[in-house]
Amino acid sequence: MPEDRLRVYDMRALIAALGDAGSFCELRGGYGVGMITGFVRIGGEPFGVIANNPRHLGGAIDSPAAEKGARFLRLCDAFDIPVLSLCDTPGFMVGPDSERTAAVRRGSRLFVAAATMTVPWFTVVVRKGYGLGAQAMAGGDLTASHTVCAWPTGEFGPMGLEGAVRLGFRKELEAAADPDALFRRLVDGLYAKGQAISVAEVLEIDAVIDPAETRDWLLASLRAARTRPGRRERRGFVDVW
Repeated sequence: MPEDRLRVYDMRALIAALGDAGSFCELRGGYGVGMITGFVRIGGEPFGVIANNPRHLGGAIDSPAAEKGARFLRLCDAFDIPVLSLCDTPGFMVGPDSERTAAVRRGSRLFVAAATMTVPWFTVVVRKGYGLGAQAMAGGDLTASHTVCAWPTGEFGPMGLEGAVRLGFRKELEAAADPDALFRRLVDGLYAKGQAISVAEVLEIDAVIDPAETRDWLLASLRAARTRPGRRERRGFVDVW
């Protein structure tokens, strides 16, 4: 994971590092390249992995990615395979070009598929967790996963920080003597409020963990999910949707 939060990295290398050696099997790699899907074993246990690809649109979820993720989730549910979601997204792709691809209809499939899942779902926010995209990657919202954690590099908010500042503080930026300095200061302020540790302090997520402990955390969470009702069952998640 790069130290600079604006630098991209290879999500497939991250998945390979989390899984048992040589166990990652990617599905449909040439379609919906913004979403990586496949199967991996962690400590011998099988998981279905969905992960954002920061090398495509910065991890934003476009229509093909949403459709690909939804179909993969149904596959995991059909064969009783727990889901591991690796979240690093600024949200759903927006704009006229995205709308021409039926973004709302196709993006909604990701939420509908998540709402009907019966297998355990575990979410790890490795960096960006913004807006509806992050909610979709967490199974509908941050309380829908059986457990959800973040790495210290995790950051949260209703939308990407840079876009939020440009939209919310447009007049202030236009009037500033040094708009670049003001922009950087505002972004840094929002980042401090949305850091993973700040979000965990108000119980929005379960934990902030050392990346080196991710495998152990997932295996412990899987054992817990098998011995107690999941959040979906306790709150009637499927019935609500």
